[in-house]
Amino acid sequence: MKKEHVEQIENVISAVKGKDIKNIFFVACGGSMAALSLGDYFITKDTDMPSFVYTSNEFIHRAPKALGENSLVILRSHSGTTPETVGAATYAREQGALTVAISMEVESPLCQESDYTIHYNYKDGSDAIDGEIGMYYTLLFKLLHQFTGEEKYLRGVEQLSKLGQLIESNQAKHKDVADAFGKKYKRDKVIYTMASGAYIHHAYSFTSCLLMEMLWIHSNAIHAGEYFHGPFEVTDDDVPFLVVVGEGPSTPLDQRALDFVTKYSDKVEVVNVKEFDYSGVDEDLKEYFGSALAGPVLRLYADGLAEHTGHPLSVRRYMWKMDY
Repeated sequence: MKKEHVEQIENVISAVKGKDIKNIFFVACGGSMAALSLGDYFITKDTDMPSFVYTSNEFIHRAPKALGENSLVILRSHSGTTPETVGAATYAREQGALTVAISMEVESPLCQESDYTIHYNYKDGSDAIDGEIGMYYTLLFKLLHQFTGEEKYLRGVEQLSKLGQLIESNQAKHKDVADAFGKKYKRDKVIYTMASGAYIHHAYSFTSCLLMEMLWIHSNAIHAGEYFHGPFEVTDDDVPFLVVVGEGPSTPLDQRALDFVTKYSDKVEVVNVKEFDYSGVDEDLKEYFGSALAGPVLRLYADGLAEHTGHPLSVRRYMWKMDY
């Protein structure tokens, strides 16, 4: 990891040590909110620290009573210019919270408005450890170690050095099947995604940011545990589902949903996180690395659709083109 990135994370951890942190807020919009939500999942699973996820504008308008000088607020915006998230940083600081901005632009309004900055490199050839996944998971492991004292999170930091090769090997493993997915479903107007645990956030991001925003395909992210409480009624032989079977305690939820949906739909595709390449990762850290690797793998499925539909992921109708 680059020296400046090490220093940024250490500065945040030192600031956390210097305050009596009693709760954490993860605040962002869209894909950035989905990415931060993984932190909420592991914080609430592994510690007794109260944690909350907010879309930025609601964070401001709802004005949560728990927010105050003993709060840590982690905000993220890829460009650092998302107005709602910049406003959320201002609001959190006004309430006395410790604010940390995560962005690829250190001079962005979000970083300028926050107490501390975690910068990540983006598509510049840097090692993955300095990218958005590596930086966030390093911060997350360090926070979990700070709150629990457990040494496994320090092992997690060490094993993140393998992140780049793991992303590469798992993408290579899924490249052909993702391309086949794009070819098979290129004419479908609706594709549902399903997951649970840490992976429901990936399903949300894939649904909202990739299928709906970038590819204009109707979709919904269905929690595997909620599938049987309403959504399964849309299941039919010609309805497509992309099911993420996770690595972690909620895997039985995914398997139950998969067992049912494959009985009644002929168009079910599976991303099985348990079958990922985890070379060099300790058994008790696989769940963390599984969620780190799922995003780059799922991106290939969107690339496959873009290739076979002739619809580039960069095309927008409204975003960045008009006032909204």
